[in-house]
Order: sequence, then C-alpha cells, then structure tokens
Amino acid sequence: AYMSGFGNEFASEDSRCPGSLPEGQNNTQVCPYGLYAEQLSGSAFTCPRSTNKRSWLYRILPSVRHKPFTPMSCGDLTENWNEVEPDPNQLRWKPFNIPKSSEKKVDFISGLHTVCGAGDSKSRNGIAIHMYTCNTSMIDKCFQNADGDFLIVPQQGEILITTEFGKMMVEPNEICVIQQGMRFSVDVFRETRGYILEVFGAHFELPDLGPIGANGLANPRDFQTPVAWYEDRTVATGYTIVNKYQGKLFSCQQDFSPFNVVAWHGNYTPYKYNLENFMVINCVAFDHVDPSIFTVLTAKSTRPGVAIADFVIFPPRWGVADHTFRPPYYHRNCMSEFMGLIKGHYEAKEEGFQPGGASLHSIMTPHGPDVDCFEKNSTAVLKPERVAEGTMAFMFESSFSMAVTKWGLDTCHCLDKSYYKCWEALKSHFNPNWKPSTLIALLPNTSI
Repeated sequence: AYMSGFGNEFASEDSRCPGSLPEGQNNTQVCPYGLYAEQLSGSAFTCPRSTNKRSWLYRILPSVRHKPFTPMSCGDLTENWNEVEPDPNQLRWKPFNIPKSSEKKVDFISGLHTVCGAGDSKSRNGIAIHMYTCNTSMIDKCFQNADGDFLIVPQQGEILITTEFGKMMVEPNEICVIQQGMRFSVDVFRETRGYILEVFGAHFELPDLGPIGANGLANPRDFQTPVAWYEDRTVATGYTIVNKYQGKLFSCQQDFSPFNVVAWHGNYTPYKYNLENFMVINCVAFDHVDPSIFTVLTAKSTRPGVAIADFVIFPPRWGVADHTFRPPYYHRNCMSEFMGLIKGHYEAKEEGFQPGGASLHSIMTPHGPDVDCFEKNSTAVLKPERVAEGTMAFMFESSFSMAVTKWGLDTCHCLDKSYYKCWEALKSHFNPNWKPSTLIALLPNTSI
C-alpha cells in the first residue's frame, strides 16, 4: 500500500497499532506503546521551510543501539576516480553480466559495481553511477548510504525493497529513490539487474515547468510513498547494518531488525514512480526539441539551470515534425551523458545498444545517430508515427566530467571496443552545385 504525492507531509502508522503517532507534538515524554522517538534529517535544521526535509520515526528500539562499525570489503564499489587514465572516447557497454545463482550467491550489496562518477562525498558534491547485478535476497542485512541518494532503475527482475518507512515493490519501467541515510533491504526473485544514479549533497526534485505551465512531465500525484510497516524481530545470530560512508563500506551488528518503525510522519521518505505515467511534451511543428523536456527528476547544483544530475527518459510518443530530421541530432555537449536501456531498441541506435547495457558520451565528445539511422531518416516520408513504441531508454545527465572506473573499462569485460565503427561509414553528401529549390534565394552572408 502507498500514499501518493511528491514531497508531501505524510503521516502513517501500522494498522496493528492504532494511535501510535503522538498527537500535537513530536517528542513526547512517553511515546504511545512505549516507542522511541527518532528524527531522520535530510537537510540542515536551518534550511528554508520549502527545502527542509525531516521525518519522525517511532520505533521499538532506536537505531543507535548497535555494535561499533568496522571496515569491510568494498568489492567493485568505489569513489576512486583516478585509478585509470581519463578516456574521452565514446563508450558503450554490452549488457552487464548477471552471476548465475547456481554458481555464486550474490545479493544487492555484493552485486554493486561502480561504472563512473566524479566529485567527492566528503565535500558533499558529486555523482556516481553504479550497476547492480544480483541473484539472491539480502538475509538479516540492510544497507544505509550516508553519502547520498540512490535513484534505482530496475532493468531485469522486480525488487521488493523493505525500508524503515514500509515496503515498496519496484518493477522494470518503474524507479525508486532511497534518500540519504535511509536503511533498506532488497529481496529478489530471480537473476536481477539494474542501474543506480547516486548524488552527493543534493536531493532529487521535480523540474520547474516554466512556459510549459502548471501541468506536464511527471505529475506529483503519481509518486508513491510506502505506508508504515514494522517487524518486532530478535536476531540472535546478529543483524548486519552495512553503511556506505565517505565512499567506503562499513558494517556493524545488532540483535534486532532495523525495520521496527511502528509509525512515522514527515516529508523525508523513500518513494517510487511508474515511468508509464510520464506526460510527454514534444515538438508539434518542426525541429528537434532538447531532451530536457523529458526530465523526470533533477538534483540541482548551486548554479541556476545547471544540474548535478538529471534523470531523463525517452518514452513512447508521437513524432509529427515537418521537414525535420526527427531522431537525435549530432551533438557535442558541456554535460556528461550516461544512457541505459530498460527494454526495446533506442531510436538512434537500433543495433548494438541493448537492454541492460549502457553508453557514456563525455563532455564535448561528439555523438549522434549511427549510419543506418541517419540514412533511413534523411529520406523517410514524414508522416505522423509512433516513436519508441515498446521501448524505454533513459539518460543520467550531469554537469560533472565523469571518470570511468577500472571495473567499467576492464574488469566487467562488457566494454564494446568496436562502438566507434557505427559512425565509420558516414559519407559526405556535399554537393557544391546544389541550388535552392525556392524561386528567391538569399544572397550569401545577408539577412532579413
């Protein structure tokens, strides 16, 4: 069960304990049912009201009751952006491998692999992109990211996420956001794969609509937040809390489940969203509109209009532009563009770019449609047509110049080293004898 709305002030209590939320105040001397009051702050106390994020949790035992944290292996999770030399080339990955459950049990945490990123979690300014590939559920173990927010994009296999706020079932073509500091555990039901966008120092919000007006893009009512659910469970063998802190992993033990929150209220919550609910804005006359019109969520930087990261999708839609090359144009960008594919075929590269794979076009590295796409769409009859039907591609776009990890360039063995060849056959169509078809042509270097 879920409550709807983005950034709302929610209040929820498990139906097994009616009246578990204190009335009229947050921190009563004695909480209902003998619970502990605990605040989870997602912003500084002194932030303006419009950006202040916090929730009050009423739990059976407070989260402070645990043994000391100790370092643990980080596997392929890293924040070391200097382990290999920079690579400005266009990069594309074949579908990332999912370990077979018959060969090795891998849960969500051990299946995290950092592909690229930039910035620093210590200074609270940066971004990281990870893949998760796993085949087994987390048992008596949860994860907490002290560094930033996780935007999770399942690609293969649904995931059941248990949080301190309740449970969320998230399927491919849905996304979820687990904000900084929230503890969660992931159950899977088969071999499972997906993408993660992590941001340090900012939270995701809905983009401003500007001239679009009051409606369009992602509707706030379509975001879903789980209702309170608790378990009062003792774990004699030890429950493991894994904490991502300053780019490293640490673990500690406690003898009870952390999902013991009977009731909560506030505006700092996990949430999910179905990408099919996105209301697409598109060109209805001519030319190709910038992909910013497909932004679902943004994590803003301190510079107006410039994002630490945008989450952008390319959903099914109608293409109707007249006398226009309709697919994405050739482009060099001051932003980094990491693309993934949930299902189907991406319109600008129908071959080679596969579900579960990815591409990275770094700052000012040229990119655009492959040869087949260019030739086909340069001569196509421009009638109204459905674009991207049965597909869903997305982009993590960032103002940071992202470095690729050793795992991304080498260890994963998924890098497509022939990617550049998709443009090799582009040929010149230049004709110096071309004349305009109109009766009156403007003289060179003039204007009206």
